[in-house]
Amino acid sequence: MGSLLRLKGIAKRYHGVQALKGIDLAVERGEIHALLGENGAGKSTLMKILVGVERPDAGTIEFDGQARRFATYHEAISVGMGIVFQEFSLIPYLNAVENIFLGHEQVGRFGLLRKKAMRARAEALCARLGVMIDLDIPVHRLSVAQQQFVEIAKALALDARLLILDEPTATLTPGEAELLFDVMRQLKRQGVAMIFISHHLEEIFQVCDRITVLRDGANAGALDTDDGDIERLVEMMVGRKLACSFPPKSAGPRGKVVLDVRRLRRERKGPSNSFTLHEGEILGFAGLVGAGRTELALAVIGALPSVERELWLHGEPVKVADPAAALAQGIGLLPESRKSEGLVLDFSIRENISLNNLGKYEGAGRLIDRHREHESVRELMKALAIKAPGPESRVINLSGGNQQKVVIARWVNHQCKVLIFDEPTRGIDVGAKAEIYALMRKLTEKGYAIILISSELPEIIGMSDRVAVFNKGAIVATLEGGAINPQEVMRHATASQRIELAQ
Repeated sequence: MGSLLRLKGIAKRYHGVQALKGIDLAVERGEIHALLGENGAGKSTLMKILVGVERPDAGTIEFDGQARRFATYHEAISVGMGIVFQEFSLIPYLNAVENIFLGHEQVGRFGLLRKKAMRARAEALCARLGVMIDLDIPVHRLSVAQQQFVEIAKALALDARLLILDEPTATLTPGEAELLFDVMRQLKRQGVAMIFISHHLEEIFQVCDRITVLRDGANAGALDTDDGDIERLVEMMVGRKLACSFPPKSAGPRGKVVLDVRRLRRERKGPSNSFTLHEGEILGFAGLVGAGRTELALAVIGALPSVERELWLHGEPVKVADPAAALAQGIGLLPESRKSEGLVLDFSIRENISLNNLGKYEGAGRLIDRHREHESVRELMKALAIKAPGPESRVINLSGGNQQKVVIARWVNHQCKVLIFDEPTRGIDVGAKAEIYALMRKLTEKGYAIILISSELPEIIGMSDRVAVFNKGAIVATLEGGAINPQEVMRHATASQRIELAQ
């Protein structure tokens, strides 16, 4: 079929650090090519160079048989490249047609917009993708998957022959992800090549033809999808075998009840939920997307309203009106979106960790004792293995796994003994996942109690000592021991009738 894209010897250096060390990559016409690597392996830098956002120090780019070096993103688009970023670049209050043609609107005589022609073209693009999208409503009212298809349509409207899809399934449900894969297969049949970046390795084998793996800014290998498996890919990515991603579960007897939630009802006619959380355990919240797991956790800490609720901490009844009151009682939340809800990205590690607990470092004259604060943060960074030059490093420059550790460090610093982890490994690589898992177990060994909310079934099964399964807003089963397996979890999560079991 012939290569559409060839990168040879791409190198890039930033401030004395060699980010890319002579990367080679070839993408054939009409193939879906996976680009894998841990956070920091060089994937993003390589893609920025490819589309003209960054310039390489060395190496060549060939596209459609011609040598290219793009000075701007616009130049890359003009020859047939398109990129769908993990963070969408849509204007939320414009509709799909307006977003698809933003910046290259069709105009007629006197500079008037050709609205009918643009709409017809948008309809044809949606038909080409095989998707149904309401073209008249603001895109913020579309589902995440539909917004992603609008992004793809934007690229196809510019006749893209190579699509770069950066973590496209990170925020999709399994059903939406499968719909995206159908769209990708359809584009492949039409001759469009794709570079697919994902941390979900099982997806690679569903949709990709070939794989290139980067490690520490260099090529770690390339292979056909049929010749590999997840274990081999992990070893290529991290440079070693991860014999077991999940650390051993707690073997001893269950600890004392730390948190007792009784008769929590979010709506007057909604289900009433009760559960207990024990010292030193990880309680998994499992269920389909929309089953109410996060909503229940937010209601526990007062971030969402409830019409009925009783909370007991360490055997004593407590009132938790809002998240600040929950924090005062020692309950901390690691939110699903660490970037928008968990961190102040422009702040340093020190500022993020100390953010809710500056009183701890109050010195003479009510001034902050910076030396004591620095030492405390350094100790936390060491204890949680946060990889950064020092406490003053900006959080925005850290990998996803290290950003997550900073959020954990904040609540450990605040002496929270109950931690709610909402999708703690979303968007981080396999090596960083293993570190987060090990850290969670280390915390439980010290007596912390953790609620784990995750859409990844292997994560729920591998990490949880008990699993509360949600179905339509209700906890319908609490599993433990050998009952924590995929069949049992999914049987309860997908049952059409709620199964009433004693808590």
